[in-house]
Amino acid sequence: MSTTTRCLRLRSKGHDLFERGMRAIREELKLEPGFPPEVEAAAALAASRPRLPELDRTDLPLVTIDPPGSMDLDQAMHVERRDDGHRVYYAIADVAAFVEAGDPVDLEANRRGETLYGADEKIPLHPPVLSEDAASLLPDQVRPALLWTVDLDGQGAIAGIDVRRARVRSRARFDYAGVQQQIDAGTADPMWAVLGEIGERRKQQEQARGGTSLPLPEQELRVENGRWTLDFRARLPIEDWNEQISLLVGMAAAQLMLRARFGLLRTLPPPPPEALQRLRITARGLGIAWPAQQDYPAFIRSLDPAKGSHVAMLTACTTVLRGAGYAVFDGSLPEQPRQWALAAVYTHATAPLRRLVDRYTGEICVALCAGQPVPDWVQAALPGLPATMQSSGRRASQYERAVLDLAEAAMLSSRVGEHFEGAIVEVAANTPTRGMVMVRDPAVEAGVSAATALPLGADVRVTLVEADPLRRSVRFELAG
Repeated sequence: MSTTTRCLRLRSKGHDLFERGMRAIREELKLEPGFPPEVEAAAALAASRPRLPELDRTDLPLVTIDPPGSMDLDQAMHVERRDDGHRVYYAIADVAAFVEAGDPVDLEANRRGETLYGADEKIPLHPPVLSEDAASLLPDQVRPALLWTVDLDGQGAIAGIDVRRARVRSRARFDYAGVQQQIDAGTADPMWAVLGEIGERRKQQEQARGGTSLPLPEQELRVENGRWTLDFRARLPIEDWNEQISLLVGMAAAQLMLRARFGLLRTLPPPPPEALQRLRITARGLGIAWPAQQDYPAFIRSLDPAKGSHVAMLTACTTVLRGAGYAVFDGSLPEQPRQWALAAVYTHATAPLRRLVDRYTGEICVALCAGQPVPDWVQAALPGLPATMQSSGRRASQYERAVLDLAEAAMLSSRVGEHFEGAIVEVAANTPTRGMVMVRDPAVEAGVSAATALPLGADVRVTLVEADPLRRSVRFELAG
């Protein structure tokens, strides 16, 4: 039940050009999808003997909701009304029930940091025998989990938090499009209406505190009759509601840590003014109105994910999320504890199959709720986790950018020499004849050059002079 992230899906299997490009990316970044034999052997052994907790909550009618075909199911949930508020049950896969500190699987996970996604390829954090089988919250299987119980008041604010180890069993596996179709047809299980109530109340809470979650789109690269197209897929309401549950539990985990004055937070400082100014130029280039008096959160809420240009704008808005990090604290709170975009304290806690740090934050919260000491292995690893996650985050960004560059170059490769409309969104400080252009259709941001200084923020007409998939290079020139 993962929060939607930006990813690219290839809709034409076995296309040689794209497969060669993906191999080149893996080689350049030194990425290995497979695992060493000793890691695979340790994972298989761990899968055969999970440490199941005593508490049995297989009575809960938990379900999962993820993109179609997903097997690494981190989260299962059940939501219900309680008085004028709600109760959220959120089961998180218990990786520590299989993996021990210092074992081969743990060491390899600490080397990788997180699962990498690109097109139809995945480079997992843990061997699939765990991440897609024994530890995954697959339907009709008894699994060890960290079971969160979060109570909300009538306005959607957190009123109670608990997390403990429990045995759980998912009743069913759903995908977003299927559930949304049922909701639209009026045939959905009543629980999804309850999820909608919670999601809307949490979005109102978010707006009141001045925050906004950024709904990143999925992009689809299609190859039909030799023609490449790259489209954005608009998000569905069910995805936004589900995202709010994941954010809710991340904020609940952060609250527990702040009370104990011990833990690890996911932080994001405010962006510099020039970053927001660049976004305003991008909006103008895409033909999207952004009134001068409208702040960033209100602008994000004004965007319509059913419009391709607006989804492209959401993607461009990721540029102000730079500088995100992790802050470890023990006794004294971090100097900057907040996540700027959410306008809240927050931590990663809901995706331990796919992100290393979540296993540790989960262990901290279980110990705090039980009034027990945080395990020694967690305390020992905590100081080094920010550096580990920063490194894996850079690698994930490089991978995602390389895959997208490949897709854009492939899509435009047959259109060299054509003219496009766009706007100059960046000019190089030391070389004003070079910069970046945001093309309107298709929505692509790429390098541009001119004989004279580029006009920052101006609407321009550019010519595509290079689109080389093998080099993953797209380049425009200012049209005369």
